[in-house]
Amino acid sequence: MSDDETKKDETTEETPVQDEDAQSAGPVAEDDSSSSQAAGEEPSSTPPAEEASAADAEAPAADEGSSDDAPAAEEEAEAPVAEEAPAEPAAAEPAPAKEPDPEDDLPWKERRRLQRSRQPSEAKAKATPEERAAARVEARKAKAAERSRERAKAKAKKGEPGSGTPPAERDSNAAKVRQGIVVSNKGNKSITVRIDFARRHPTYEKIVRRSRTLHAHDERNEAGEGDVVRVVETRPLSKTKRWRLVDVVEKAR
Repeated sequence: MSDDETKKDETTEETPVQDEDAQSAGPVAEDDSSSSQAAGEEPSSTPPAEEASAADAEAPAADEGSSDDAPAAEEEAEAPVAEEAPAEPAAAEPAPAKEPDPEDDLPWKERRRLQRSRQPSEAKAKATPEERAAARVEARKAKAAERSRERAKAKAKKGEPGSGTPPAERDSNAAKVRQGIVVSNKGNKSITVRIDFARRHPTYEKIVRRSRTLHAHDERNEAGEGDVVRVVETRPLSKTKRWRLVDVVEKAR
């Protein structure tokens, strides 16, 4: 026989053995072998049947170990379960509208009289007119003493310095100063001064010139007629003099 024929006979004889192993392993073994071959791993030599028997042999040992942990499991079962959070209350219903009180429309005296009439009162012995008058006097004295205390307290509080804005300081008004022309110096230590001023008329808008005369005190008789002088307001010095000569601005020519 040639070499090619001998190789074909060997392959035909090995193929049934592999098929028998695949059938005994079942579909799971085929999947495992294919996945392991795809990953490049070697197929496990232990068949699935032997693995199942080994797992059954280890199961009693695991049951024996779990018997020791049974009390602990029971304690965990007996532990109280956390209470569930209470359900959220439903939306509060709107409160009913309050009915209007008819007493609110009454005057305060009528309302007070009604409140006093509803209070329980104790029966008292009938008092004589003299006793009632004495009680009224005592009540009036008590009210007067209370008013006095309130007034004294308000007065003391008013005297305390406030924490607000301090009062503004008031300066004395400056004395008025006028400049005019002397029209008469006949009197002793007295001169008559004419003050000229011009104003625009409020209606016709025309410049209106006016003048007025002042009586001023000239202590040294310095000013003469026609001089331009300056006078200042002062206290009353006579029946008509309310001004005093300050200085002579310009002498008459």
